[in-house]
Amino acid sequence: MRNMYDAIVLGLGGMGSATVYQLARRGQRVLGIERFTPGNDRGSSHGQSRIIRKSYFEDPAYVPLLLRAYELWHQLERESGQQLLRPTGGLMIGSPTSQLLQGSMRSAREHNLPHEILDASEIQRRYPVLTPAPHEIALYETDAGVLQPEACIHAHLTQAAAHGAELHYEEPVLQWEANGEGMLVTTASGSYHAARLVITAGSWLPELMAGLGLPLHVERRVMYWFTPQGDAAPFNPSHFPIYIWEVDDGHTFYGFPDMGGLPAGVKVALHSIPDDICTPETLDRSMRPAEIARMRTYLTGRIPALSQGAFVAGLACMYTLTPDGHFIISAHPQHPAAILSATCSGHGFKFASVIGEILADLALNGATPHPIGLFAPTRFTTGR
Repeated sequence: MRNMYDAIVLGLGGMGSATVYQLARRGQRVLGIERFTPGNDRGSSHGQSRIIRKSYFEDPAYVPLLLRAYELWHQLERESGQQLLRPTGGLMIGSPTSQLLQGSMRSAREHNLPHEILDASEIQRRYPVLTPAPHEIALYETDAGVLQPEACIHAHLTQAAAHGAELHYEEPVLQWEANGEGMLVTTASGSYHAARLVITAGSWLPELMAGLGLPLHVERRVMYWFTPQGDAAPFNPSHFPIYIWEVDDGHTFYGFPDMGGLPAGVKVALHSIPDDICTPETLDRSMRPAEIARMRTYLTGRIPALSQGAFVAGLACMYTLTPDGHFIISAHPQHPAAILSATCSGHGFKFASVIGEILADLALNGATPHPIGLFAPTRFTTGR
């Protein structure tokens, strides 16, 4: 039949690009459909940099997936001939009893991950632009670093095409349905059939899955770039790490070295403070003076060179969140040939390489050897 594929992937951001790559590598006739251009800034996988780390405070169950994610990112680097992951080391900073420190130490110890515990004076000795409070400590992890999200997506898509994937851009999906021949996808440009369907639509997932009642909501989040006051050299990635900082009010912010490129400056963001509930259509992409001032408030007294520096740029993105902050990965309850992935909740991009492998496993085999029990959507209906 014309327009018949082994698999169709809806959405080619971080997760979808990795999935179409994995399916194509396995010899599948695969179609990837994206409503925008490749590596676009309309969703949740843009903004120059994403943190990758192993001492995962969210849950030790993520660590095996992270170890495989690192392997797959390095594999993609070899295949593409690009550096996509830059090791910088990483600091998890907060009080000894904070969720960030307690969770990071638990993951590091359970999985025997190399790490150090630094007191406030040692943090400042190594990184003089950081001024933690006397009671704050840090877990330092050598293997943490920075992924370049746009470059990662382009590399996955380029390699997918090299393995025979058909990729359609600027083609919004209107609907999908199961029929006697498998799955039927209708877009603004035509209709396509496949034996299997993988839906990696990010913040568009609540709309595409409205009938399932998945407990997803979308929040607006902003990334900020500041020019350091004074010397910018201390923020060079050759000797400045990524960091996540939980402050005494329980909120966290995070940041990066100066990665160069555009936007220029040093990137920081708030992780745990929502801006607005939104949809992709209602997302406000403008920058508000009050939120820039709020970001400065969290930097004040902690990273003075940034709190006193000039605001350069801001970019809005979207978090697609579950109630517990963990992912959803599952076959559709009524249509097992359709696989659903809601794999962000604000911390997903680092997993994209391994999520692509998992989704390809599920689409082709109905199961995966990776530990994904934590991500079953039944936990919201059965308590498990």
